[in-house]
Amino acid sequence: MSRRRIGFWYRLAAVIAKPPLLVLFKRDWRGMEHIPADGGFITAVNHNSYLDPLSYGHFQYNSGRVPRLLAKAALFKVPFVGMILRGTGQIPVYRETNNALDAFRAAVDAIQCGECVAFYPEGTLTRDPGMWPMAGKTGVARVALLTKAPVIPVAQWGANLAMPPYAKENKFRFFPRKTLKVQAGPPVDLSRFYGLEPTPEVLREATEAVMAAITELLEEVRGEQAPTEPYDHRNAREEQRRKAAGEATK
Repeated sequence: MSRRRIGFWYRLAAVIAKPPLLVLFKRDWRGMEHIPADGGFITAVNHNSYLDPLSYGHFQYNSGRVPRLLAKAALFKVPFVGMILRGTGQIPVYRETNNALDAFRAAVDAIQCGECVAFYPEGTLTRDPGMWPMAGKTGVARVALLTKAPVIPVAQWGANLAMPPYAKENKFRFFPRKTLKVQAGPPVDLSRFYGLEPTPEVLREATEAVMAAITELLEEVRGEQAPTEPYDHRNAREEQRRKAAGEATK
């Protein structure tokens, strides 16, 4: 999709969102050369703030290849926000319902039509104590292996400093001005998985390759080293349950 085909709704969203972003934040964008000039592709982005879609979306919009993000279906019911989401072609995700496969089909169709589809593979805001990417879900791998489309890893940092995830108090910390850092990397090589049956093990390994690429980029962006093992929120919750059960039996 070229810039001249971005369309009315995306341009309207840009008119609304870009001025405050330009005023409130500085930008450090890198790797835009890795965004394909044409053809369908996937971006896989880490998720650490509710401002992420604006931070990443600004970067992607300026590349000329606007994304279709997978977003919670509930957001489409929010007045005006839902209208913008529908107008810009974002893809609703119906979790744990009979419509759960609709997002998968819509993503595949969009990529096959030459569009960009953006995934947050973690599925939710990171729960990692150090704000590193968590273990990813396999949706991005399923779509990537079916379409064989390039998967561009994207790391972002800075939106979380202005709007920390899960903060109960002082949610907005716009001043002093934060820098929104967004860095795209070269496509993740998933060719070794092509032609294999998409078993849980294959999908898990492909997902781990995508998450490793995102984490490596984020290490570069932050100038720090990530933990050896990604944080697994499900395992952490299970461990908390076991501890609580142990405390209850004492």
